[in-house]
Amino acid sequence: MVKSVIMHAGAVALWVSYAGFGASGQATSDGLKVIAVAEVETRQTQDGREIVRLAPATRVAPGDEVIYTLEIRNSGAVTVRTPTVVYPVPAHMRMVADSATGPGTEVSFSVDGGHRYLSADEHVAPDTYTHMRWQFKNDLKANSVAFVRFRAIVK
Repeated sequence: MVKSVIMHAGAVALWVSYAGFGASGQATSDGLKVIAVAEVETRQTQDGREIVRLAPATRVAPGDEVIYTLEIRNSGAVTVRTPTVVYPVPAHMRMVADSATGPGTEVSFSVDGGHRYLSADEHVAPDTYTHMRWQFKNDLKANSVAFVRFRAIVK
């Protein structure tokens, strides 16, 4: 028997901080908003070629790989100085090694609930990660968006 899990990516807490201040939830008072989208790869053959597309991860089973994309949107009127986005590993999931990416970011991981962060070079098993942190090297201008991504497998 295969047990299914319903994915609710938007139901987890996350932290966004900038200029020394932090905020919890999916939106901050200064116009910075983070939206998480959970998707799975689908494969189809068309004209003899395999086409890979992303589809919403509405139902997944143990062993399935889910791709999470975080959209970090600055809908405010001012630039946000070098934001930091922290996101917990979703419940019933384990991280895929070396899958957390984001252009212009430095990625680190926590194994203790977000109290301390380690770089990927510190060789901690990805299945022990509790949180990921993306530290942007650049500012996020007003009315702009950035994307970061990671992969996780259903336990």
